[in-house]
This record gives sequence, structure tokens and C-alpha cells, in this order.
Amino acid sequence: MMNFQTPFWPGAQGIQDLPKQIEQLTQSFGRFLQEQMPGDGMATGPAAAPVARLPQLQKMQPLVTELMSAHKALWEQMLQQRAGEPAEPVVAEVKRDRRFSSAAWTSSPVYDYLRQAYVLNSRFINGLAAVLPAENAKEAARLKFLTSQFIDALSPSNFAATNPEVIQKALATEGQSITEGINNLIRDMAKGRISTTDESAFEVGRNLATTEGAVVYENDLIQLIQYKPLTARVGKRPLLITPPCINRFYIMDLQPESSLVRFAIESGHTVFLISWKNPGQSEAKRTWDEYIDLGPLSAIPVVQSITGSKTMNMLGFCVGGTLLSTALAVLAARGEEPAASLTLLTTMLDFANTGDIDLFIDEPSVAAREAAIGQGGILEGRELAGMFSSLRPNDLVWPYVSGNYLLGNTPPAFDILYWNADSTGLPGPMACWYLRNTYLENRLRIPGELTLCGESVDLGRISAPTYLLATREDHIVPWQTAYLVTRLLSGPHRFVLGASGHIAGVINPASKNRRNYWVDGDLKGDAEQWLASATEKPGSWWHDWAAWLEKQKGGEKAAPKVLGNEANPEIEPAPGRYVKAR
Repeated sequence: MMNFQTPFWPGAQGIQDLPKQIEQLTQSFGRFLQEQMPGDGMATGPAAAPVARLPQLQKMQPLVTELMSAHKALWEQMLQQRAGEPAEPVVAEVKRDRRFSSAAWTSSPVYDYLRQAYVLNSRFINGLAAVLPAENAKEAARLKFLTSQFIDALSPSNFAATNPEVIQKALATEGQSITEGINNLIRDMAKGRISTTDESAFEVGRNLATTEGAVVYENDLIQLIQYKPLTARVGKRPLLITPPCINRFYIMDLQPESSLVRFAIESGHTVFLISWKNPGQSEAKRTWDEYIDLGPLSAIPVVQSITGSKTMNMLGFCVGGTLLSTALAVLAARGEEPAASLTLLTTMLDFANTGDIDLFIDEPSVAAREAAIGQGGILEGRELAGMFSSLRPNDLVWPYVSGNYLLGNTPPAFDILYWNADSTGLPGPMACWYLRNTYLENRLRIPGELTLCGESVDLGRISAPTYLLATREDHIVPWQTAYLVTRLLSGPHRFVLGASGHIAGVINPASKNRRNYWVDGDLKGDAEQWLASATEKPGSWWHDWAAWLEKQKGGEKAAPKVLGNEANPEIEPAPGRYVKAR
């Protein structure tokens, strides 16, 4: 935890105390780094003792001189500025910072000063981090990440005393906003997480995951849902979807207009989907092999039995794509090729560059996980959700701290954020295998390096045509890493780059047709060369995928009149009970 004392930013007590305040800020930054990089195996080398080294850096003096000069100019502007007459900011980039977009920040020279001072000091802290020595690229990346965390946390918008919006609302509501904020904080403390949406607005099965269908198979780890057709004729080949097991499946089936499942059904596909069980103590010893065996390897023969088709189109999303691909590699080793086509959405198979997540994963941290839960236990969903949120704190943390607790607001209803908060855990052995063999040692990409379900696996034996979607602003699966799948699977590839991030870039409904995407780049080059040669298209990538998948239907037949078959009858209506289990 960070301990911050006022003044939050140099200059707040007067320009005459500026040198002392810069020293205090520097020392605060150093203490924070020492807490986060203590030199106990998580980091080594010079950056492990930042408190001792920061004041000694000769390169620091030009930064201090520049900061003092900028603060003096800002201080002079504040003294000359009249209340109610906002001046053009000395720090131009403050106008682009949405945290300070409210007119309240220019209602007083003091608050105008605070927001601009924050940006000045952010520059200074970034400058300090840039001249701090680091032993290797990973340590430098971790230092950069921690610096951004420190800067984001210290924004004056995050504190009641320095946020004019908070003060104005408290006066306007006669303190009611403060009371509401405290109540919101108490409720969130009981939940153990920050509320990012009005959770009372949604219910799975009522207004989320409402596409009609039935559970036609289940085991101790999955339920398999078959959806009711919406067209008179359907493709002879069905579509099997493997969603991520880290979150619940209904990201694929939100509200009807944003449901990728419904879109596929409307396009004439018989759709099956795996719904993963949220693991409890009875699943605490499940392994990666069991997730393959009880997941895709169990679902595939059921789909074959119900539809009568030996081959099918398959789709995997994120870690669901990793699981599906490893399952297909296992089947390939057994001489089986059930995939007529494979769609992978924001999926990593070569973990050469995993982005900011890599900062949380190293040998000591993975070894600690293995010691704690490697033989049994649960990696809690709350912990995973907190890690992912920390990658985007100015989107998923601090706006809700100020909005919920300082302003006393209830966040608006947003289905994706409801899903994001509806987290699931992972069995310890499965999670530890995944961390070590993919993120840490990157062994899955090497032919014959891993034995899964009793088979030596080689991803290169997957020869089905593949549709590979990456998203340009993805902070979980960097798009350049998703592109590396083109080097592993042997079938023909269509690589598509969507705009936006890991979730919003995938769930980009065709009906709204927003954003843009890139296609038809030269696959012979690396990722950047592909993008340089690609063509930009307006709208949703869903249209492009639908056209590609249309060619994989294998002809058409009359839509089935019933769900399941004699061997696999309907068990219960979709979305099933597994997705609702907490």
C-alpha cells in the first residue's frame, strides 16, 4: 500500500518551499519502489534500492531545475488569475486529461493550479524513472509500470480535499453525497472489490445470456449448450465455441444485439458452447490435462453424435483458444482432425511477449504459487480480476474510487463491466501449469516439448484453415503476439486486426457496426510489416468473419427441430446452472 501525506504535489505550500517538497516527492517515489521492488527475488540490481540511489543521481538535477522553472511559471499564472476567469493552461496537455474535464477544475485558480501541477510532477517522476538504472529489459519494464501506478494513484482527482467536484457536490447536497460515498465504500468492502456498474440492473438468464437453447451434456467441469436455430436451413457443419475459463461464458452472449452467439445462429450455424464450472474445493486439484479432457475433448464427440457431422467449425476466445488449440494438437497426435476450421480470438500460443502481465510473472512468483496451490487449492477470481484491473487503473480503478466513494455516485449499468466483475477462479494445479509452461517458459510453441493427455503435442499438426483476430489496444494479449500464431499452425490463415481492446474489440456488434479493422496484410513479414501492408475497413470485423465462416459450412441442411438426441437429451434450459454458480 502507498502512504501519501499532504502536500500531494510540490508547490502546494508555496513556491518558497518548492525544493523541500520536490525532495519529499522524490523520497515518496523511492519508498514506493522499494516496497514494490524490494530486491528479494522479484527484482535485483540497482533499482532494488531506489531510496538510496534516487537523490544521488547526477542526472536528476536537470529534471529538478526544469520542474522548478515550470512551477514558478505556473505559480505566477495562479497569482494573476481571477476566480471565474480561467486562463489558458501553462501545461497544455492538461486539457486532454479527462480526469480534469469538469468546469470545476477551472472555477478557482487553486484547483487549476493543482491539475496543472499534477501533470508537471508526472513528467518529473517519469523522468526520474527513465534515469534509474535497471539490470535487464524486464526490470526496466516493471519500473515503468510501477511508475505509472504511482502517478495514477497520486492524481488530485483521487482525494476529497483536492477535488473541487467533490467539494461542490458535498455543498450542493448538504453532505448527502459524503454519506452515500461512505455507504458505497462499506458495501464494496463487504464484496471485496470496487463496483464498476449498477449490478442490480442485470441477471444472467433474465437480460444476459438469453439466447434460447438447452444444456445437452454435462460433466464435473463443463456443461455443453446447444442453441435453438433461428433460420430454416443451417450449415451441415456445426460451430463449437470454447470461451475463456477465467471468466463466465456469457461475454459471448450478452444482450441480443451484442451477442456473438446469436449473430452466429442468425448466420445459419448450429451453435454449441462450453460453459465452464466455477471451481470450488471439489475441483481444487484439477489439472490442465483435465481441462482439455473434460472440456473440448469431451464436447467434440457429443457435437458429432448430435449433428451427425464428423467435422465442425471451432472457435476459441483468449485462454479458451489456448485450451482448444492444445486439445486439437492432442487429437492430431491420435490421428484425428475434427476441426474443419478454427477461429481464435485474441489468443496466445507463442508467449514470447505477454505485455504488462509479464510483470507479475517470474520464477519466484510462480514457484510461490506452486508451493501454495500447486497440489490443490484455488487461484481466486477476485485476485485475477484485481490484477487485470491494475493494468488499466485509469479506466477500471480510479474513476470508481472518485465516483463511488468521493462523489457518492452509483455507477451506470454496463453489461460488459457486470460480466467483468462476475469473476471465476482457477484450480491451483491447472493455473500453475499454465503460468509455468506458457507465460514463464513458453514451451507450448515447441514441437514435442510437452506431453498432454498422454500425447506429445505439436501445434504445427493443426492444419485446419484459421481465422485469427487480434485487437490493436489489447493489454492482455498484445496483437503482435497473437500474430505469432500464424507461425505455429500449418493451415491457411486469415489474420484480422480489430480496433479497441481485449473485450470491446471482440464484442463489436455487427448491428452497430462501429470502429474499424485491418485485413489482407502480407503474412510473409512480421506483425508490423503485415500492418503496413494491410487494408483498413470501417465497421465491425463480425461481417468479415461471417463471410469467411460461410465458406466453411460444408453445405446446408434443414435446421434441427429438436435439441440434443436420444443419447444426449436436454438436461435444462440455457444458460444452465454452472454459469450461475457462485
